[in-house]
Amino acid sequence: MKKQERQRYIKRLLSTNEIERQEDFVRLLQAEDIDVTQATISRDIKDMQLVKVPSATGGYHYSLPVQKQMDTEKKLKRTLRDAYVSYATQDKFVLVKVLPGNGPALATLVEAMHYDEVFGTISDDATVLIICKSLDQTLELQQKIQRLLSGH
Repeated sequence: MKKQERQRYIKRLLSTNEIERQEDFVRLLQAEDIDVTQATISRDIKDMQLVKVPSATGGYHYSLPVQKQMDTEKKLKRTLRDAYVSYATQDKFVLVKVLPGNGPALATLVEAMHYDEVFGTISDDATVLIICKSLDQTLELQQKIQRLLSGH
């Protein structure tokens, strides 16, 4: 399994579990037939900049860094606001056209947001093709783009 896909699973696990130890990540991932070692999880934690925060029940659990996500979303909003030309959807695809030179930056920001809907992105100088996992998720992503463009 590729690192990016594994880290998406980790993000999903964090949204539904209070994970206190690296071994918990290994156990939960192995329950989904994803074979990982504690050393791999340790590298992912560092790469994703996960932090430990206090649990309601006492102790600590892993969490995504809030500030990093907010900064990435701000950059995404700013890039869309400054460079957006148009977008269109078809089936599982969202095609976003931007001013020349902004395609790679927009694709990188979309990937950095780790949207559950996004399978992957392909970009050139002025276009980003966002591939979604399902038609329903294409519609969800379309709504997110609309919100980002409207400033909400």
